[in-house]
Amino acid sequence: MSTITFKPKQVTKKITSHLQDRANDVIMNRFGLTVDAERKTLEAIGEKYGITRERVRQIEEAALNLIKKSSAFKGEQAVFEELKQLIKSMGSIVAEHDFLPSLSKDKATQNHIHFYLVLSDFFKKHREDNHFHTRWSIDDEVAVKVHDSLKKLYSSLKDEDLVPETEMIKKFFDQMKDVAEDYKNDEVANRWLSISKTVSKNPLGEWGKATSPNIRTRGVKDYAFLVMRKHGSPMHFKEVADAITKTFSKKTHYATCHNELIKDSRFVLVGRGIYALAEWGYKTGIARDVIKDILKAEGPLSKEDVVDRVMKERYFKKNTILVNLQNSKFFKKNKNGLYDLV
Repeated sequence: MSTITFKPKQVTKKITSHLQDRANDVIMNRFGLTVDAERKTLEAIGEKYGITRERVRQIEEAALNLIKKSSAFKGEQAVFEELKQLIKSMGSIVAEHDFLPSLSKDKATQNHIHFYLVLSDFFKKHREDNHFHTRWSIDDEVAVKVHDSLKKLYSSLKDEDLVPETEMIKKFFDQMKDVAEDYKNDEVANRWLSISKTVSKNPLGEWGKATSPNIRTRGVKDYAFLVMRKHGSPMHFKEVADAITKTFSKKTHYATCHNELIKDSRFVLVGRGIYALAEWGYKTGIARDVIKDILKAEGPLSKEDVVDRVMKERYFKKNTILVNLQNSKFFKKNKNGLYDLV
């Protein structure tokens, strides 16, 4: 958390002291500078005074202009310069939801800082849109580069991609051209990435498209996918449930976990209660079907090769594979002693 050297409430009191009562009240309520720290709407303030929301907006705008022209405001420029340097140290463009909490956990203090961002011409507000969260910048050139690079980064991702953070940062900087060396560090990169609404990271710190269930985890099946992917090999559904409980601190019942795995196409039943990820190449079906698919794709194989190939796709006992291979209705031995389809 960054440290500020000024006392926000005292600064606000100084720069608003010359406002008339109603104008002062509008500013205090619009920016949440009151005791309850609640930012009031134009409508709510209008109802209080029996005036339209447009009239409230006009009073707010006039009050802000009066503050900017005041000697008190000019006398507090060190405060705005300090905030400017803080934003510069964070990459010159920063998400509002990241910047304000980095200065204070207190909502009222955050509201005062937001008030200063609105007041000073040092800071440019970029409103929330389909691609990005609300953010503030002090350098137009850097802001354009960050916006463009985040859009390119998103376009480079497939829906199912899960990218480790170190690789994601590298991919991001690969998109950035001629960025200052001061900004080439993990902390700045993470702040820039947090501006995006289209890329995000999951609870294990892996990055991908924000809309992917691998990122926006919404239930047992999504948590199961992440723990199995991390484990790297097939797991019994009870192991999966235990891993979810341990990794994400979410108590998961065995029956619930089993039911979710059965219903989701990302998982394949490869043995009694044992599941693998479909992306690992495992297939559904009984032993006979798996053998048929393998021989159809690869041609005649020795008994040992058949067992080896089947074991890579399903968790069958070796004897189960051999018994099925002896079924003369489906399989035969050729003159070279290799097994083939009938």
